Amino acid sequence: MLPLFKAYPQLQAKLPYVSLAELSTPVHKLNNIEKTLNAEQLYIKRDDLSSSIYGGNKIRKLEFLLGDVLNQHSKRVLTFGFAGSNHALATAIYAHSLGIRTTSMLMPQINASYVRRNLLTSYYYQADLHQHQNQLALFFHTVSQLVRYTLKEARIPYIIAPGGSSPLGTIGYVNAAFELKEQIMQGYMPEPDLIYLPLGTMGTATGLVLGLKAIGLKSKVIAVRVVKAQFANEKKIVRLFNQTNSLLHSLDSTFPILQITEKDLCIRHEFFGEDYAHFTESGMKAVTQMNNYENIPLDGTYTGKAFAALIHDLNQEDIKHQVILFWNTYNSRNLPTAFVDEDFHQLPQSFHRYFIGTLFGSGSETSDR
Repeated sequence: MLPLFKAYPQLQAKLPYVSLAELSTPVHKLNNIEKTLNAEQLYIKRDDLSSSIYGGNKIRKLEFLLGDVLNQHSKRVLTFGFAGSNHALATAIYAHSLGIRTTSMLMPQINASYVRRNLLTSYYYQADLHQHQNQLALFFHTVSQLVRYTLKEARIPYIIAPGGSSPLGTIGYVNAAFELKEQIMQGYMPEPDLIYLPLGTMGTATGLVLGLKAIGLKSKVIAVRVVKAQFANEKKIVRLFNQTNSLLHSLDSTFPILQITEKDLCIRHEFFGEDYAHFTESGMKAVTQMNNYENIPLDGTYTGKAFAALIHDLNQEDIKHQVILFWNTYNSRNLPTAFVDEDFHQLPQSFHRYFIGTLFGSGSETSDR
């Protein structure tokens, strides 16, 4: 049973949920890199191992979202992201496992080898892929796709927000905080003073903060922004926090109404770089260090930038005596090799440029997975 459901049994009876992840994910000390960084208590939460099929943070949200899809008997989900979206790929993989079709409405991004891999793997899992040059085109094409599939399949597609970061999806990380509390009680690590993670669609950080407050942990979340500020900012986090909190309280009145404060969360903006998916020097150095010292892969778009912030703070601030937890939201599992056999020419024409254009960065698997 999920730790959240143990604490609030009424939620188990009322929340849609389908078991997809292999929880709890491990938490352990980073013994090798800890010495290099002159830290005393540096730990990692291994959400990269959340599933033997495809790990990362998305699956925690999808357990609730796809549970709702099943409850509503929907035949298709429609979701959003950039061309190399890990969320769109995770949705395609896990929806396919449940007999649900996926339509991915995507936006252009800087090219890298993981973009090619994610597109081909999504196609392998029978996702319908569409790319749009701007948000206006995305909006109108989304409306047309909703009409098209409603007429074709006699049921409106279920819309999953970017990153799965709706109030329902965010509950996945409320539960993750309860899971962490159990691991602390079991002696796997002390209560962390600081928790570092990347900030994209905000569901992971927001759910974690809400869960930490609900379970009585005093940890402060350091959320390192990896998307443009218009998509991830304090105002949007407060809104998502309140919406998720209200949803949980409406389903179980014993779940407390809480407020998010500066003591709970700090958004770091200075590690973003030039654009989304634009690898930074500090981010790629962090990726290399984690791989060399701990043999744990990070990526240049999300987790590398978050770990770069952690390294920076250890060098610049007096936090080396504090208990620090790095929450790894990346997938470290190998994808099915069958995607290699897929021909990119079968993808819509708008995606072909990712297979014939120049790759950004080194192109190595460690650098841009």
